[in-house]
Amino acid sequence: MSRTVLITGCSTGIGRATAERFLDGGWTVYATARDLDDIEDLGTRGCRTLELDVTDDDEVLRAVDRVFDERGHLDCLINNAGYGQFGPVEDVPMAGVVEQFDVNTFGPLRLIRAAVPRMRERGHGTVVNVTAGVGGLTVPGLGIYTGSKFGLESVTDALRQETGRFGVDVVTVEPGIVATEFYDRVLEEVAEADHSPAYADLYRVLDEISLVETQPPGVNSPERVAERLYDVAIAGNPKPVYRVGPSAKLGTLAGALVRGRVRDVASRIGLRVLSSDPAIRTLRWWRTRKSA
Repeated sequence: MSRTVLITGCSTGIGRATAERFLDGGWTVYATARDLDDIEDLGTRGCRTLELDVTDDDEVLRAVDRVFDERGHLDCLINNAGYGQFGPVEDVPMAGVVEQFDVNTFGPLRLIRAAVPRMRERGHGTVVNVTAGVGGLTVPGLGIYTGSKFGLESVTDALRQETGRFGVDVVTVEPGIVATEFYDRVLEEVAEADHSPAYADLYRVLDEISLVETQPPGVNSPERVAERLYDVAIAGNPKPVYRVGPSAKLGTLAGALVRGRVRDVASRIGLRVLSSDPAIRTLRWWRTRKSA
């Protein structure tokens, strides 16, 4: 019997690439998205597609129940679905804060609570939680997003210690900065927030974030992250944390070494440089060059 994986957030980017990679590896793949039309082609390729909004308790339970009803087991759960609510902490509306944590933190927890008891009873399974692309680093404008992902990392760390003795592995994957459509929604969310004039320099930098989609040096492709997720799923004894590419590794290192007032000074200097006219012109030139 082939191994079975349930993947959230398969409409684009990492989730889509991961569904394709597991399918190529011979797994039975349950690919999910909020809108089934977005993953119709994955169904044509051989995935079993499910409509799943990770903020809906009933949909989560139905999705997990279907996997176990049809397959009798779930070898790997990949909590990938998420989005980025960027902007200064005081400008992000509370409704946006609540939604960010509901999707990025509570969504995976809903899947975990539905799937892990059955994995534990079987004595086998792997849970993979995809967290922040910048590793352990928080920078201006990303506080709400990284807060939701760091909360998930803490839950992941505790769960791994709780379930390891029952044969259930729990892994954090920090995907690095990835060239996906993720940043299109980031810009939409930033545009909808009230912009305090005090943070004009920060908004100027955030407005250029779509540069990531052109995959400049150091930015991962979704396929690279998908390959790492596949490696984790087939590992006999996976490590607690995997960091993909230089941005995740450097972010974690910087988060550990550059702390307190030193980090405050570094972020002020960095923001001043990035929001300068020469830096903005360079970013726009690069995007135009890559899009040509």
